[in-house]
Amino acid sequence: MRAIPDTPAYQRIADELRRQILDGELAPGEQLPSLAELAQRFQVSDRTAYEATRVLMREGLIHSRPGAPTLVRERPASIRMTRSWYRESPKGSPWHADMAAQGRTGTWSAHSERVPAPPAIAERLHINPGDRTMRTEYVFLADGEPTYLSTSWEPLALTHGTDIMLPEQGPHAGKGVADRMALIGHQPDMAVEDLVPRTLTSPEATSLGLRAGIPVIVIERTYWQGELPLETADIVIPPPYRPRYEIPIG
Repeated sequence: MRAIPDTPAYQRIADELRRQILDGELAPGEQLPSLAELAQRFQVSDRTAYEATRVLMREGLIHSRPGAPTLVRERPASIRMTRSWYRESPKGSPWHADMAAQGRTGTWSAHSERVPAPPAIAERLHINPGDRTMRTEYVFLADGEPTYLSTSWEPLALTHGTDIMLPEQGPHAGKGVADRMALIGHQPDMAVEDLVPRTLTSPEATSLGLRAGIPVIVIERTYWQGELPLETADIVIPPPYRPRYEIPIG
């Protein structure tokens, strides 16, 4: 293992063990070397070896119980989440469509409330901080198990008093953003997504049944009609779920 200058020893050990797990050299269900074995192998103290295993524990790559050996965590089945630029809004729910294509049942729970736009969201929606928005928090489930989270914001200046003001209530509940916005004369012509790595917060971890602090990908998505932002959302993707982009050529 090559040493990286100024990288703490426990981090270098965690990096090497992570590589072995991801490459399959340490298979799911296999016992991790003991702290004494790690300390001898890497010429560090038991405490340093322990800190390395704590990193992998927080990332959800290993698990242990008191009095039992530490094991490489079994890899849950990966669920593909198709992000397709040419079929972003099939009739009905995109989540239903994606899960049905994989032989699974996609459902969700949602809660909407009117909130003033935080500064970062106001910047994404081209409105003033404090302007009224409809915020909707979603938990998406596959076969009844929580998979990922999404929080969307829509400017009430666009939707107030319309049939789509509450995304999950009324005659158009459950439709995708593009279909809903088209109903009030705002047909999106572009969706922009920025992928942002960060760690899972405690409230998010509670909703997903996971451990806070594990790495996740956040998709910051905004729907546009020309220069007008129609909706923006933070989509939190934890492992083992992965966004897959399908991009047509020509």
